[in-house]
Amino acid sequence: MKAIVIFDIDGVIRDVASSYRRAIADTVEHFTKNAYRPTMEDIDDLKSEGVWNNDWQASLELTYRYFESIGKNRKKNSLEYDAIVDFFQSRYRGTNTENFNGYITTEPLLLQAEYLETLSSAGIGWGFFSGATRGSAEYVLKKRLGLDDPILIAMEDAPGKPDPTGLLATVDLILERDSNLASAPIFYAGDTVADMFTVMKAEAIKPDLNWHGIGILPPHVQKDSDRVARYTQVLEVAGASVVYDNIEKLTPTAIEKITL
Repeated sequence: MKAIVIFDIDGVIRDVASSYRRAIADTVEHFTKNAYRPTMEDIDDLKSEGVWNNDWQASLELTYRYFESIGKNRKKNSLEYDAIVDFFQSRYRGTNTENFNGYITTEPLLLQAEYLETLSSAGIGWGFFSGATRGSAEYVLKKRLGLDDPILIAMEDAPGKPDPTGLLATVDLILERDSNLASAPIFYAGDTVADMFTVMKAEAIKPDLNWHGIGILPPHVQKDSDRVARYTQVLEVAGASVVYDNIEKLTPTAIEKITL
């Protein structure tokens, strides 16, 4: 069987509810002077719009929306984007830029390296396309999962999702390593609407390829059955071929069934 599987990282490879999303909440709370702290549902609602994949921009937007909710014009209450980024990073990465000591160090893994080995053994090529910074992405891929030379397109390498440039570039890198996968179906696994939109935009550019968006339910939504149902529907409406509660359910057998 031939196939290409590309993974988003946040919410798919690692649980970021108590790291990235906590840093978003911290940042918004800080810049609203403790007046507003967004809930997980608030953040999910924003990301369901499909254009807020960048968490720094999401933090800024949630802050501005709070200002607007109390009658303040965002143009008259402008914030320094760099200040948003710096504060966010101080929480997420921590105070040591060389050896991270922030929320990133506590992220539970949602995938084990052995799973990737099963894909390789089945002849499936794989790589990663993420809106995370390269430093953050490599921290989980190299340090946590022990991958030596993973194929990775990160924030610094391509425009933000749902722009498909990074997804297409990841496919190209995989094909450089294995040209036999040139006509293989392509799967992109992500946990947000932006991820599914990215697949649709890639398909519009290269309609001759067989594209599949794989929706993944992030752990924080799985605590409530109603939220699971709503989140699943949102991903399906955005284009997901199938939605799983864990990425490791995308087995070689499951991949074969999806392509039939």
